[in-house]
Order: sequence, then structure tokens, then C-alpha cells
Amino acid sequence: MFEVELKRAGEIAYRDVVPGAAAQNHPVLCIHGYPESSLMWRDLLPPLADAGHRAVAPDLPGYGNSPPIQEATWEHHVDAVEAFRRAVGLDRAVLVVHDWGGLIGMRWACDHPDAVAGMILSNTGFFPDGKWHGMGKLLRTEGEGEAALEAMTREAFGDMLRASGRGFDEDRLDEYWQAFTSEDSRRGQLDLYRSGDFSKLEPYDGRLAALGVPTLILWGERDEFAPVAGAHRFHREIPGSELVLIEDAGHFAFEDDPERCAREIVTFLGRAGL
Repeated sequence: MFEVELKRAGEIAYRDVVPGAAAQNHPVLCIHGYPESSLMWRDLLPPLADAGHRAVAPDLPGYGNSPPIQEATWEHHVDAVEAFRRAVGLDRAVLVVHDWGGLIGMRWACDHPDAVAGMILSNTGFFPDGKWHGMGKLLRTEGEGEAALEAMTREAFGDMLRASGRGFDEDRLDEYWQAFTSEDSRRGQLDLYRSGDFSKLEPYDGRLAALGVPTLILWGERDEFAPVAGAHRFHREIPGSELVLIEDAGHFAFEDDPERCAREIVTFLGRAGL
């Protein structure tokens, strides 16, 4: 099993596994969701390396070990993914995304189609008629969002995530809590959600399908934030895509059942010749 290394490309911290001479397959770029960091992929990166892939996962600005940026909007996060890809020397990669990482990563993929060899979409959305759930609505509301983040404690944060997923041990919670430890990082969360108007996806209608790359939709079936109907919609809208439902997992499928998720992804990549 290969070792995950924590590295830095400029201001962006990232986890990287390089299998050396065995890296004969496409590299894999993993984009985490909210409020996590690249640590969410720690059980996926080594199996990818075992299968001959370089596996790379950045901490988005303001999360994990990456400092926040000014005006941490959806658009600026998309730009940060492209800058990171170039900084670490990825040419054409398989994209793996979850939650907000999907909204960021799929927008990046549509803007840079030549850089995308395949996609794995997990518990996310990319629909112009999407609607925000309770937490999203709260953070998008002036005044209420600020008050909610200011009042958040480490204990309440842990309780919130554990109510939605099984795999949140103390080490992971400590890592993810870093996004709440400064005024700038909390402000970045508000910037992200308040820039998240689903109408911005109208120009992207049909562009995921137009990528024409092998696509796996891997979904925690018990998701209360991104319901399983979204998985079926992706499956309908992306011709030739494959759909796998993780029956006993919720929104945080990679925390609930990391071994199953890794196995499904490695098997899919081998089957797709990626």
C-alpha cells in the first residue's frame, strides 16, 4: 500500500500518492465537499495508487491546511482548481467529486474539457433548477449566516456531522473544524454559498454529456441533502454513465463506507480503461 503525502503547491495544501514506475494509468483529481478537506479521500488515494494511478486531492482555499482567499466565490474556487492542476503537472485526469466539490469540479470540467478523461460524481448536484437545503439557505441569508457560523462550537460541529455520517472520528473532525477557526475562513464559507446561484448553471446545460467521457455516479442512497433522485437524473442526462448506489450510506458516503466506495471506483476505472 502506498503512503499518502501531505504537500503544498503555493498556498494550496494537498494530499498526493505517486506510484512511481507503476503509474501507467490516468491520474485522478479528487475535489472534496463542504465542510471537509482532502482528508476525506485518505481511504481512496492508496487503492488508486495500487491500481497504477497518481492520486491527488487539494484542500480548497479556506479548508483543511489551505489558507482562505479573498472573495471565496464559486468562480474563484473553479479558478483555484485550474491553477492547482497546472501547478502539480496534471495533464488529463479523472475527476472525482463530492458535494460542493461537484459544483466546483464539474464547472471546471466543462470549462476545461480537454483536461478531463473521466468522472466519478458522488452526492452532489449540477442542475439549474436546484434548490438549497436548510444549511445552504441559512448560510445564504445575510445576518443569519454570520450568526450561525459565529455561534458554531467544535462540539456542535462534531454533533452535526456525526448526525449525518458514521465515519467522523476525532482526527477527521479536528481537520474539518479548521474551516471555522478564523474570521476569514468563516467569511469564505458565506462567500461560497452566497455566490451559489443555480441559475449560473443554465449555460452549462448539456455540457457534461458533451464531454463524452466514462462516468460513474456513486451515491449514498440515504442522502438527506442531495437525495438519490439526483443520482438518477445524472444517470439519465449523461449517456453511457454507470450508476452505483451505496445502500447503507448517506450524504457522506466516503465516510460511511470508504472501502466499498474505493472498490467501486477502482473497478470502474479498470473497466473503463482509464
